Amino acid sequence: MSDVTVIGAGLAGSECAHQLARLGHRVRLCEQKPEKKSPAHKLDGPAELVCSNSLRSDNVESAIGLLHAELRKVGSLILGAADQCRVPAGDALAVDRVEFSNAVRASLASRVEWVGGEVTALPEGLTVIATGPLTSDALTGELSKHVGEKLYFYDAIAPIVSADSIDPTRSFAASRYGKGGGDDYLNLPLTKDEYARFVAELKAGQKVTPHAFEEPKYFEGCLPIEVMAERGEQTLAYGPMKPVGLGTDAHAVVQLRKEDKAGTAYNLVGFQTRLTWGEQKRIFALIPGLANADWVRMGQIHRNTFIDAPRLLSADLSLKAEPRLFFAGQISGVEGYVESAACGYLVALSVHARLTGATFDPPPATTAMGALYRHVTGEAHPAGYRYQPTNVVFALFPPLEGRHKKAERRTLYSKRAQRDFEAWAAPKGIAA
Repeated sequence: MSDVTVIGAGLAGSECAHQLARLGHRVRLCEQKPEKKSPAHKLDGPAELVCSNSLRSDNVESAIGLLHAELRKVGSLILGAADQCRVPAGDALAVDRVEFSNAVRASLASRVEWVGGEVTALPEGLTVIATGPLTSDALTGELSKHVGEKLYFYDAIAPIVSADSIDPTRSFAASRYGKGGGDDYLNLPLTKDEYARFVAELKAGQKVTPHAFEEPKYFEGCLPIEVMAERGEQTLAYGPMKPVGLGTDAHAVVQLRKEDKAGTAYNLVGFQTRLTWGEQKRIFALIPGLANADWVRMGQIHRNTFIDAPRLLSADLSLKAEPRLFFAGQISGVEGYVESAACGYLVALSVHARLTGATFDPPPATTAMGALYRHVTGEAHPAGYRYQPTNVVFALFPPLEGRHKKAERRTLYSKRAQRDFEAWAAPKGIAA
């Protein structure tokens, strides 16, 4: 028998299984693909990046960049695969989705026992639930017996366009402020009139309607573009379509980021949407350069499920009502690829402590991983906080001591986090 069963081979489950195997445990990794896929999944392999191919900023003076650095320090499977499969994206860490999934599968192949097919009943023994925000209905029903009322919000994914269908006369290559290679993105500029027409059509376009019993709730970091447009005529021009730092006098700009190393396809940055597919083709064709676009994938909306972790989980991230069950990744209420991997790593440490009779010792609250742990356990939130998924942000970190200028705070948060993470990791012999 395996020491641990991990259900779900997404970012969190793959990282958790990898780390447990490295620590000497036998791991059974259960994944329903390729036998069964959710509407949002397309690939057969593990660690599929559904919404975007970007793991966001790699700059250590951002909270997510700090998380990258910490995961690299502990020998993260996910960050290692991402570095191996990187595509140009300025200072962001973006990857070739297919190569990335294949790299994760290759690393896990000799380490864990793979079990294919949908899990409809919880197995015996220590089990990590890492099924993500698209947990199947059958397993959700089983979990509801232990966690009670489910929480949810809606997430939307951006469309992808074939590179050879983009009009080269209407685009230019550039990265914002020259970051990365300086020309990592394709940019489609819009005049003031073109932008106004586009926004008007976005607001008027037909949207996918949720079921009557589901109140629409969106994650603020991944709002559908038409929802942003409803907030004001210039919201998009100051958001995902801002033209600054690109050397153009256009009123607004649509940025396209490579989907693969060969540059055969691009995704529309910040263009996650709940428009119907027909309306997407009609409205996005109004963007200069996309009049004859060949769409590889249309944007879509899906329901994300997560638990009320601060109420349901113990300090070691196991379920209070059923301590043999641990929750990792987005189902626990972290948001984002890298955050999910980090949660998988933390759960691996906790399970290892349980199996060896040790005490679970999470990273300090001043680190990026520690800040995420504070979110999931509720330590970062005031009384009465309504638990919602979040990315790693400096707002989750304990405040800096003393008063500091706003321009200095990122640097100070970063230096403190790197110092404290090293102090936590060094005595444990943690290294990549």
